[in-house]
Amino acid sequence: MLSTRRAILSAGLLVSLSATGVSAGAQASPQTQEKAQNQSAAQAAAKPVYTAAESAIIAEMKTLRSTPDSERGAKTSAIAAEIAALPGSKNKLRLASGLSNLSTEGDFGHQSLQDVANTLTLALTQSPIVPTADKAERPASPYLELAKLVRYEHVTSTLNDPEFERAKSILVADEVEVEKADFTLTDLTGKSWTLSKLRGKVVMVNFWATWCPPCRKEMPDLDTLAHRFAKQGLVVLSLSDEDDHAKVASYISSHNINYPILLDPDGTTAKKFHVEGIPKTFIFDRSGKVAAQSIDMRTQGQFLAMLQQAGIKP
Repeated sequence: MLSTRRAILSAGLLVSLSATGVSAGAQASPQTQEKAQNQSAAQAAAKPVYTAAESAIIAEMKTLRSTPDSERGAKTSAIAAEIAALPGSKNKLRLASGLSNLSTEGDFGHQSLQDVANTLTLALTQSPIVPTADKAERPASPYLELAKLVRYEHVTSTLNDPEFERAKSILVADEVEVEKADFTLTDLTGKSWTLSKLRGKVVMVNFWATWCPPCRKEMPDLDTLAHRFAKQGLVVLSLSDEDDHAKVASYISSHNINYPILLDPDGTTAKKFHVEGIPKTFIFDRSGKVAAQSIDMRTQGQFLAMLQQAGIKP
């Protein structure tokens, strides 16, 4: 299985934060987690020890998802300021990275995203992650997280680090590969769908899972949009790589989701799309170009803005 909500933590960060009870925003799938853990067995074995101040921040982070959306932006900014005030350390980077993942689960205001990016920039400046001798194929997750905030959430960062520059270049390369990607998958009713055969339509390709809270939260909005803009040629497809198809079907039926749910065995399509955390959504315009993409859960308003980039008229 793949990952959940965008926000992937690097092996050590994922292990340490999950140990504290703070789940990543873009949650990593069991397979992604296993890979991360294997890549940093030493880090995983050495559970971080948090100071009282760090533990207090972790406790605050645990409450973010239960905070009303109208208050969550301000609370996120406040937590970012608390993390920024900590002395530079790996723990500070862990907390900044964890907050980064939680900060994109909706629309809580641009300022809170900028505050989170500033804090992650500071943490990486104080505690840069040195690449291994053979230089891993992709930079450490915090660099990719910051690069995604800059590219897709339109914040700024003053980080001067070759790994950050490499992360930004990799995102551009990923986008090129996504535009070339194609798939033929079957939905829960047995109907076959091929992406390349949907030219002339605006297509939303959404990656999700039943076990992913942010994924579940945005599905009613996807269903509403699929119905509202069907006459304009909008097609919404959600892909799940879960092995238990009956569980997926039961969830969809019980929540009255009516747009197509496709089955992606072994996450093959997700890999083609470089999906490292879910929910993740790509919007293709009528010519098959990627018009917009999300790095996390989106609100209906955010989805509408993305669809307008592909030519959908509200």
